[in-house]
Amino acid sequence: MEDLTSSAQTFRGDRVAAEDLSDEQLLRLFADGDAAAARVLTDRLGPRCFSVALRMLNNRAEAEDVTQEAMMRLWKVAPDWVPGQARISTWLYRVTLNLCIDQRRRKSADPLDGTPEPQDDSAGVVERMQQKARLDALNVALAQLPERQRQAVVLRHIEELSNPEIAEIMRISVEAVESLVARGKRALAAILSGRREELGYDDFR
Repeated sequence: MEDLTSSAQTFRGDRVAAEDLSDEQLLRLFADGDAAAARVLTDRLGPRCFSVALRMLNNRAEAEDVTQEAMMRLWKVAPDWVPGQARISTWLYRVTLNLCIDQRRRKSADPLDGTPEPQDDSAGVVERMQQKARLDALNVALAQLPERQRQAVVLRHIEELSNPEIAEIMRISVEAVESLVARGKRALAAILSGRREELGYDDFR
């Protein structure tokens, strides 16, 4: 309790110090009524959730909805969070993946549901066109992978998580992660065959 009180005082007295607090400390502060802690944690974890959801769903609006729902679920469990039970980021990745699976199932039952492509407005016109071509090709290829392979490839090569981290998120062994990633990469290489150099996806060999 003394540790949490000290963190709260530091957090409220120095905004920069908030970056030094762990995810768990911030969640505990939020559970104690500190809304500012939630904003810091959202800024820290929200983009990670969104990145995974966007790759899994290939739809910006749906990815935003999934991210919002995942964060809402985190706030709901905050009062009952048991320190050390799991890393918050791991828990959140798992929730995000499950929400994406649910969303894709709903979409498969609704053939009229459109899937707008993600866009990047920060680059110039030429760069944006090239970037869109790469995103389109990768997202089309990812969409053809089995669900578990897609999850493993996204977490390993897009989010750059380690195999042990992915194993914890997906609740499988490290060996199973390695197998899923290897099979997913082979499948992507086959799908992108002939375009890897053009698109800059030589990593998927």
